[in-house]
Amino acid sequence: MTHYLTQKTWRLWDQSVSGLTQSPLESFAADDTLCHLVGQGMSAPTIRTWVHDSSVVLGIQDHRLPFVHAGMDLLEERGYKPIVRNSGGLAVVLDPGILNISIVLSEEQGKIDINSGYDVMVELIKALFPQAADRIEAYEIVGSYCPGSYDLSIDGKKFAGISQRRLRQGIAVQIYLSIEGSGAERAKLIRDFYEVALQNEQTKFQYPKVKPEVMASLSELLEEELTVSQTVQNLQKFLYEHSDELLMGGLQQDELEQYGFYLQRVFERNQKMLAPVEG
Repeated sequence: MTHYLTQKTWRLWDQSVSGLTQSPLESFAADDTLCHLVGQGMSAPTIRTWVHDSSVVLGIQDHRLPFVHAGMDLLEERGYKPIVRNSGGLAVVLDPGILNISIVLSEEQGKIDINSGYDVMVELIKALFPQAADRIEAYEIVGSYCPGSYDLSIDGKKFAGISQRRLRQGIAVQIYLSIEGSGAERAKLIRDFYEVALQNEQTKFQYPKVKPEVMASLSELLEEELTVSQTVQNLQKFLYEHSDELLMGGLQQDELEQYGFYLQRVFERNQKMLAPVEG
């Protein structure tokens, strides 16, 4: 998979500091925009880094929980803003100790199937943390929040989850990396959310029974003081070494119109999701 990580030109859009003041919805719009631009050949392959202040991003299934609004109230009481995304997956925590990375590639570069997309991200994470490369495994960690077959773990403890979005011939492979802080504390928050939003009701969909002890941050797992900012610097160095040209910076003037379109669409969908159910 490494050949996908070597490009003639890489573009890096670092929002690991500026994103703190933004809504996660802006990040979803940004990745949709990049999918469009890269997929249509209007931009070089792009990596975007982003960090948000304390938020919990819920999936569509979470929004169908019988007492979801009580669960969202609990999140707000604990200082987390609930957001609903219009895609699969389940609840994840965002905070300043979690680095999100999106790799955006074009389907035109070759047939990148779903598993290949995930594998590209696994390769990148192993390259960024060489001291742990031989210990990182990808398989579903039962008891984690937002479990999936490409959970990344060390010694059975999950520190990252990977998802994918495909749009207009563009592929965005996204990861949330728990780098700083306590993975178990984040898991307790999601466990409590599900308890309040489910209240032991039987549902067709099987929601995860979150076990805080199966989640940890990379700092905890490697017993090192890792930081989000240092990881971003390591990523930048990696991209310099794996391209002839590294373009730095956000959207250009002519790309902002596309972003405005996707941003409006994301916000409208989120508003519909958060509207109280009548009846």
